[in-house]
Amino acid sequence: MSRFVTVTLDKRGVSCVARLLDEEAPRTCAAVWDALPLSAPVYHGKYARNEIYTLLPAFIPVAPGKENTTITPIPGDLCYFAFDSDDLGNPAYGYENTTGTGTTGAIVDLALFYGRNNLLINGDQGWVPGNVFGAITENFEAMAAACQDVWMGGARDETLTFTRRS
Repeated sequence: MSRFVTVTLDKRGVSCVARLLDEEAPRTCAAVWDALPLSAPVYHGKYARNEIYTLLPAFIPVAPGKENTTITPIPGDLCYFAFDSDDLGNPAYGYENTTGTGTTGAIVDLALFYGRNNLLINGDQGWVPGNVFGAITENFEAMAAACQDVWMGGARDETLTFTRRS
């Protein structure tokens, strides 16, 4: 039986539904599902291209590891990344914590890709493979337009929320 999550840009009032890819990424899907609901400020990708994401404190003691990874996510993919603060410690990223702690997996990035031609490479870190754990099945077009508005209109005061779909 498939499981579904709702992904919402709260301020914009736009949601989409994604099917969890339990067969392809069982550890990642279990980790995300068990942690829901999750919500935090949204960011728009600076390097990957057509991506919105949120950064969360790690919600499981050990990251799920690599499964169903990609460096070229397609429109509608939901991806999971685990970073330590040193990965995101460069001031160019604009995050508040630039000191780094070196704690592996201390930061989880949940991302939604809404357009083509994405490439997960970072000038400081190199290739950044993500675990594809979900695929949008409903309301993709409206969500893609809202994601584009985050890019052009700004992310300030916007949150990205992941919930279980009942």
